Amino acid sequence: MPTSLTLADLVAPLEVSQFFSQVQGKQHRRFPGPAGRFAELLPWPALSAILRQHRLEFPRLRLALDGEVVPATSYTDSVQTRRGGTIPRLRNQPLIEQLRAGATLVLDSVEELCDPVGDLARRLEHDLRERTQVNLYAGCGVTHGFDVHWDDHDAFIIQLTGRKFWRLHGPTRPAPLHRDVEPPGAPPAEPIDEFMLEAGDVLYVPRGHWHDVAAVGELSLHLTIGFNPATGVDLVTWLADKLRADELFRRDLPRFGPAADRDDRSARLREAIIAALTPGVVDRFLTDRDAQAPAHPRLGLPWVATADPLPEGDEAEVRLLTPRAVLQRGDGRVTLLAAGRRFVFAAAAAPVLTALLDGTPQPVKTLVELAEPALDRATVRALLGELTTYGLLAAG
Repeated sequence: MPTSLTLADLVAPLEVSQFFSQVQGKQHRRFPGPAGRFAELLPWPALSAILRQHRLEFPRLRLALDGEVVPATSYTDSVQTRRGGTIPRLRNQPLIEQLRAGATLVLDSVEELCDPVGDLARRLEHDLRERTQVNLYAGCGVTHGFDVHWDDHDAFIIQLTGRKFWRLHGPTRPAPLHRDVEPPGAPPAEPIDEFMLEAGDVLYVPRGHWHDVAAVGELSLHLTIGFNPATGVDLVTWLADKLRADELFRRDLPRFGPAADRDDRSARLREAIIAALTPGVVDRFLTDRDAQAPAHPRLGLPWVATADPLPEGDEAEVRLLTPRAVLQRGDGRVTLLAAGRRFVFAAAAAPVLTALLDGTPQPVKTLVELAEPALDRATVRALLGELTTYGLLAAG
């Protein structure tokens, strides 16, 4: 398995550009791969450690059996704390009984609990330019966890170990939304595709495509990576916030005035909205969407709590925690837009910032070398220290 999986690894042999133009949002696609290529991403012992070491409340951790969610009270206790609250605690025997009966264990946002999966999520956020969430599905049985359903997000499914039987029924409403004016119609009785997803395979499913998954009587572990591409509704919502700067949109509507006043206001609002929809509005929206994306939580302890937030040696690695940061060049400067902040540096800092953009770990030594001779070591470390202080960079 590559040390840092990318979108290109998941959609091979397609080129990423082909995936975006031919597949995303249009059709499901299976990408077969060699067995075992994802086995070390999150092996069974790592899952056992997560369940042992973390307090996982329902519905983040849940069980599903025969299309129904198993009541959490049947396999967890609520333990009283010294300060009056309660925490969940798994009960071994009931949980084991549910799993042996064929229940599927579901764990949401596993990228926050497992570093290799977290690295994958950050890299895919960089490649897809959208936030990602990774849910885990584990089980052994011959039942299905959920009935035929559709999701309001696009998804990549990575089969880590074992296999699952998939049936795809296609969409009945193009591009449905989480908050929509009507739900999709019922799926057709017969699937348009069915197949066994084997260990090492990847499956892409666009939002709104009905599907169901069945276990086949053997251990199975897979990840579902969900993401929501930006839509026209998102753009209009963003534009509405921008229009708050215009007094015309802040003023009360003439509810009790004559009809002519309301007609005049309608015309003025329409003209202002049309004026705001300039040819570059989509690019501006997408850039701002990326620039506002929050940093992933990660602290480079103990250094971040000290006066010098970086380790002393230049062999240490640092990584940018905003995979969708935007870098702009011009007027002899380079501007980093990240997590809703704007940082302006001399143009000589561009090689350092460019190397950090994809979020992969970079040795400080390498960044110092990239900046030479325009910037010296102290200046590069000061730049990295500033980003660390603002929570945008972490060592280790």
